[in-house]
Amino acid sequence: MIHLGNGVEDATGFSWLFCMNLAVGRQEPEVSKEDKTILRGLAQKVKQLSELPIQKERRDLWAAHHSLKETRPLVFIDPELAWFEILPGENLRCTGNLARIWEYRMRKEIIWQEEIQDDRVCCTVMPVPHVFQETGFGIEKKTVGGGYTGAYEIMSVLPDYDDMSKLKFRHITIDQVKSEKLLSAAHDVFDGILEVRTENAWWFSFGLTVDAIHLRGFENFLLDTYDNPDGLHALMRFLGTDAMNRLDFLEQNGLLSLNNGGEFMGTGGYGWCDELPGEPFDSARVSPHNMWGYSESQETVSMSSEAFDEFVLPYQLPLLSRFGLNAYGCCEPLDTRIDLLMKKVPRLRKVTVSPWSDVRMMAEKLGKDYVYCWKMNPSCIALERIDEDAIRTCARDAFSVTKEYGCPAEVLMRDVRTLAGNKRNAIRWVEIVREESERVYC
Repeated sequence: MIHLGNGVEDATGFSWLFCMNLAVGRQEPEVSKEDKTILRGLAQKVKQLSELPIQKERRDLWAAHHSLKETRPLVFIDPELAWFEILPGENLRCTGNLARIWEYRMRKEIIWQEEIQDDRVCCTVMPVPHVFQETGFGIEKKTVGGGYTGAYEIMSVLPDYDDMSKLKFRHITIDQVKSEKLLSAAHDVFDGILEVRTENAWWFSFGLTVDAIHLRGFENFLLDTYDNPDGLHALMRFLGTDAMNRLDFLEQNGLLSLNNGGEFMGTGGYGWCDELPGEPFDSARVSPHNMWGYSESQETVSMSSEAFDEFVLPYQLPLLSRFGLNAYGCCEPLDTRIDLLMKKVPRLRKVTVSPWSDVRMMAEKLGKDYVYCWKMNPSCIALERIDEDAIRTCARDAFSVTKEYGCPAEVLMRDVRTLAGNKRNAIRWVEIVREESERVYC
């Protein structure tokens, strides 16, 4: 976990908006005079960086890329957990918890822009979420092990499908009073420098299978495809209905926010896109068809494509059908199911090519019709002294095939657990990948 003191922590380095928003919502909505002075100074620096001409160039590049126009490959790295090595919590100057989260966000942005220098766009927006509480599924999840980045076992809390009557649909309650106080505190700190606006992020993905496994257990879930298919269908149907109800509630209550801007979208780069929000569009009540949708199913990588098509995809598709554009995939190689996804996922635009995928086969399949979102294995930057030649060869080989098949390509470095304490690894990775991109594409 990333520790900022006083119990403030996050397993993504506050890189994913929905994780940062959860952490923000748990804090008291107040900022001291001293912390406000520190935050406004950092905000001024972020604003200066956002006004550089390179920011518009990057925005335009992402938008063209997502419209499947010919561009150079986009390059993006998020050190995630290694942010704690780059920016230890003890380096922060603010004392209040809320202020420290905002300070962390802005100091990261400055490091991204001044040192890492990938294709991240520096924005002048300070997102502020609604504060909320959400009930669970009626059965508490249980894991054994874990700890700081440690492995853990998911325990079955639904050992018998006869107990499905115990499951309950989740319910969200907005804390309007605290939400208004939080928004007011943000305006007080940042007005005149950054654009303060309510911006919610309610989910990681509409994958469903991670929830199924946390209820049923990993081994049971896989065996159910043979031993209890009716029970598994009933569970997936419940989870799909729960997600649909949740999406309905968020839309009907004006709680959705656009994701075609500068926040991380799914697990593939940023959402900058001129085709969204599309029409009709009401800024006061964003609808899913104005947004990117996203799904994955990392847990089912050992399933056959036939089992995936029977037990997983049918429950994801009704959700994805509501969105204007869709992205699919995370760490799982999609090699055996890419044909299904291209055929069945509506308005599929971006596809993840994981470190375990066949990069040539995926390039041949995706061609010019989908964004080729390639993730390089993060182990290559996890050593104190990285193998630059290996990184260079890997990047050159991948770019050669994306160019051969005309793929709109982006290369990501994500799921980073450590840089072995060496910030230079992230910086050098960007430099090497960019050099190889220019070598192949120019």
